[in-house]
Amino acid sequence: MSRTPMDITVPSLAGKRALVTGASDGMGLGMATRLAAAGAEVVMPVRNPRKGEAAVTTIRRTVPDARLSLRNLDLSSLDSVAALGDTLREEGRPIHVLINNAGVMRPPSRQSTADGFELQLGTNHLGHFALVGHLLPLLRDGGARVTSQVSVAARSGAINWDDLNWERSYDVMRAYGQSKIAFGLFGLELERRSRAQGWGITSNLSHPGVAPTNLLAARPEIGRSEDTPQIRMIRWLSEHGILLGTPRTAGLPALMAATDPAARPGVLYGPSGPGNLGGRPAEQQLYAPLRSVEEAARVWEMSERLTGVSFAAAVGDTA
Repeated sequence: MSRTPMDITVPSLAGKRALVTGASDGMGLGMATRLAAAGAEVVMPVRNPRKGEAAVTTIRRTVPDARLSLRNLDLSSLDSVAALGDTLREEGRPIHVLINNAGVMRPPSRQSTADGFELQLGTNHLGHFALVGHLLPLLRDGGARVTSQVSVAARSGAINWDDLNWERSYDVMRAYGQSKIAFGLFGLELERRSRAQGWGITSNLSHPGVAPTNLLAARPEIGRSEDTPQIRMIRWLSEHGILLGTPRTAGLPALMAATDPAARPGVLYGPSGPGNLGGRPAEQQLYAPLRSVEEAARVWEMSERLTGVSFAAAVGDTA
């Protein structure tokens, strides 16, 4: 089924530095391509260097003069996150756009990160939390906009405060939802704290709807040797233009949130079609689990404690 072309305008980003996590395939690769085409230097932190090199080759087919920089990053390792932060801070170059896009979803069994956290919480939320903390001086220097990618899974559910790491009883989808709720609450709290403490950055949220990305595809690195039945159905619906988006259109809300001069801080952007599963990107009502200021502050404090990353120390606030 043919689709009506859907796109947004990405303004000139000449002279800007942008960082996109998860830029080696899927939505992240599409975002990195668009940012490079708009003139930004794009930093691409990747876990798999071979995939990273392939992504660079792909981008340069479309944007021959793209300015790209591959870096090593495993969001499931706080040491890896800290190492990237050290490297980029040593370079001392401001970051103007940060899209926190990478994630994992539904490992076939409960797994832990290198630091002992449940894999989805540790990768989707805590790894990104630590990354923003380590990069905070560069984000401040760039007056950056930080866009954090959540999910329709954050529409319902809650933080499992009594068992954050799901060690007593594991529900993989509730754990995934928790990771995205925590991440969304963090992104909104980042905006509040930046505004209150004069950090000079803005923060908002995006979600891609539903599209045939690699989240549910074969992922040998998390023990999934073949595609799930769900991703096969999602691909079929997407290919036939039924309700869902494509990997390209699913990345548009994040691009809008991160680059549109009219995009607002503290706001969620996502597809505007039925059920917000696909369609043109637009501002959307915050999901109910993301609305509590008290819960957001609790997530922030928990995240600083678990990661050992202090935002106050990052900005030199010793008060």
